[in-house]
Amino acid sequence: MSSPDLNFQNHYQLFDLAPVFKLDTALLEQRFRALQAQVHPDKSSHLSDAEQRLAMQRSTMVNEAYQTLKSPIRRARYLLLLQGVDTQEETNTVMPVDFLMVQMEWREAVEDAAKARDISALEQLDARMKIQTRELEALLAVKMDIDHDYPFAAGLVRKLRFMEKLAEEIDAAYDELDS
Repeated sequence: MSSPDLNFQNHYQLFDLAPVFKLDTALLEQRFRALQAQVHPDKSSHLSDAEQRLAMQRSTMVNEAYQTLKSPIRRARYLLLLQGVDTQEETNTVMPVDFLMVQMEWREAVEDAAKARDISALEQLDARMKIQTRELEALLAVKMDIDHDYPFAAGLVRKLRFMEKLAEEIDAAYDELDS
């Protein structure tokens, strides 16, 4: 079986998907598995060293593209990059005051729950955080796929980054309770 042609312009083309934020993740998974079955390095163990290295590069390329498209925040960053928009996550920390206040309250609540070893409070915070994240992702889909308001979408990605950090803090608090 010949290797698939990996001469593609972007990750979406690799998986033959439309470049949208609201992605059919089941279809992405299906196409990833099919591609990975074709390019997996084990399939090239009988080939020369150079061809094995090429097979490893193809497999790595497919894996990286899949990981990017699978993650909503990474997918949004990538789509914005394709549109020439930088999310400026490292340099633009300006956020609406109300959003920052909620973030501070959530972080304090996580810290308090961890100190009190209150798993129920952590679970409630985790559930609220996941709801807020899904709401931001839904708005991001509208702003990117329908409105094509990429500067606004970049601001949403920055907000999602805050939510991602909050999720990491909640996970760390769970880990601390488990130890």
